[in-house]
Amino acid sequence: MTSFTYSTGPARVVFGSGTVATLPDEVAQLGASRVLLIGSGRARPADEALGSLVAARFDGAVMHTPVDVTGKALAVLRDHAADCLVAVGGGSAIGLAKALALRTGLPQIAVPTTYAGSEATPVLGQTADGAKTTVRDPEVLPETIVYDVDLTVDLPVNLSVTSGINAMAHAVEALYSPGANPVADQQALDAIRRLARALPRIAADPADRSARDDALIAAWLAGTCLGSVQMGLHHKLAHVLGGKFGLPHSETHTVLLPHVMAAMAPAAMDRVADALGVSDAPTGVYDLVVALGGPTSLRELGLTEADLAQVDDHQALLRQAWEGNRPRQTGLPDTRALTKQVVDSFSGGEPRTRALLQDLVRTMHSYVLRNDLTEAEWMHAVTFLTRTGQISGDTRQEFILLSDTLGVSSVVDVLTNSRTPDTTPSAVLGPFYTEGPPERPHGFDIADGLPGNPLWADIQVADTHDKPVADAIVDVWQSNEDGYYDVQLPDLDGPVLRARFRTDADGRLRFWSIVPASYPIPADGPVGQLLAAVGRHPNRAPHVHFMIAKPGFHTLVTQLFVKGGDYLDSDTVFGVKDGLIVDFPAQQGPTPDGRDVSRWSRVDFVFRISEG
Repeated sequence: MTSFTYSTGPARVVFGSGTVATLPDEVAQLGASRVLLIGSGRARPADEALGSLVAARFDGAVMHTPVDVTGKALAVLRDHAADCLVAVGGGSAIGLAKALALRTGLPQIAVPTTYAGSEATPVLGQTADGAKTTVRDPEVLPETIVYDVDLTVDLPVNLSVTSGINAMAHAVEALYSPGANPVADQQALDAIRRLARALPRIAADPADRSARDDALIAAWLAGTCLGSVQMGLHHKLAHVLGGKFGLPHSETHTVLLPHVMAAMAPAAMDRVADALGVSDAPTGVYDLVVALGGPTSLRELGLTEADLAQVDDHQALLRQAWEGNRPRQTGLPDTRALTKQVVDSFSGGEPRTRALLQDLVRTMHSYVLRNDLTEAEWMHAVTFLTRTGQISGDTRQEFILLSDTLGVSSVVDVLTNSRTPDTTPSAVLGPFYTEGPPERPHGFDIADGLPGNPLWADIQVADTHDKPVADAIVDVWQSNEDGYYDVQLPDLDGPVLRARFRTDADGRLRFWSIVPASYPIPADGPVGQLLAAVGRHPNRAPHVHFMIAKPGFHTLVTQLFVKGGDYLDSDTVFGVKDGLIVDFPAQQGPTPDGRDVSRWSRVDFVFRISEG
């Protein structure tokens, strides 16, 4: 049973291009007039937009928000009687504003210029005496976030990459957090997808505004979803390393992420892999960082082996991150290049054939990967298909039987024949139809003396306006009372329980047969073995087959099922439709054509076919 608690912050978000110009209005909306502007050179556009609203400036924000730096900023704030905080920059500037808000209760406006995402979380990390502690408090969540894509276009590629992977870390952690919830999950997956497509484009063209837009939205989503759940192992380790050894924030997140992911729940990582478009999430992120030129080891960030030994927990994981080795692959190999090569090989010929083959390749490769198919399993499948072909012939079509029992025939039937709701429902052809059955006169007994309960069929064929359709060809076939078709009984002399009729001027035809019985499909071949292997019964509900054709009309292939018969709700070829279940009532007394039988049944039905 699903159970979760979800809460989100009250932040107002202004997103777009040139939105820094709205800062005066946003300050006024907070009821403020004296701004402490936090940020360095990247804060200049905000400084110009705010103008006389800036009461003071502080450009000394540093990583990990040391409490002594917060103290200095607090003094500036009080000296100038600031009543609002505007932070422009990355996690350092925004973290300092959060620390000041926690101490003063002043409203904040965050203007991010990186993809850190901390502006969207009610979380503050602070360092003192070489230790970093985390505060989670709604008071530190900015009241307003102004995202201006223009302020990120000149963000250096290396910082774009590491802050983007930092944002991805927020999203990934939200998926495996104990507080994970459906809303945060969707935000996280969207953020991962956006970053996976945006970061390579930014690395290729830093001025790609569409990619910058994607990355900034992803940072907001990632921060928002992390803000609604509990933080986990990734942030715990990042805070320990950052606070104790002063490692750069986003770079540390970038190095740690693949290795933490390798230690996480496979189910969560499967979703990350799908969002990234890779087969294995930890190695997929590692490969992405390498491709983007990002850092891959704690050693290159300045952490020494002696430093590493001072960390008490998770030594194996941290050793991997320190060495920077590619994580052990926990998922499947990446076969995308192979699949693309095969798909691309079908590049010529008739367009529909090409499209069908290309999609078949993608579907089959995906099936093999999803199920981690072994070579033995694949060879078993090849042998199964070989035997299916070997047993097929003129009187037995095992491949149609396979298609029927897998429901493929019924799906194709629905696609082909269920788009004209005014016509009689169609049903699968089945494996025992034969071309050119003998044509018989009305009133003929197609059972030809075989045992069974006599059945009189009075059938009419009409169009969708109830007008009789004369001279329609109607092929009829069914099994005997033991469940066998004539083609399965080599001792029979000629076709039986199989015939062709033509409708008269009233669109009618009449014939004798026997009441159909339920029966098992042939179970002595590969399809029967397949059903037995999964404990599935092979039985068909009792039915009579009809194929109705006339030039100018759509051919109807269908079946009539005996109401009250066995297996109507579990027909092994999924052929039963409510509109085809009809009464075959028992009768006594004179028959319609005077035939001398005391007990018999009848079926009356009007088939409606459409022009086309």
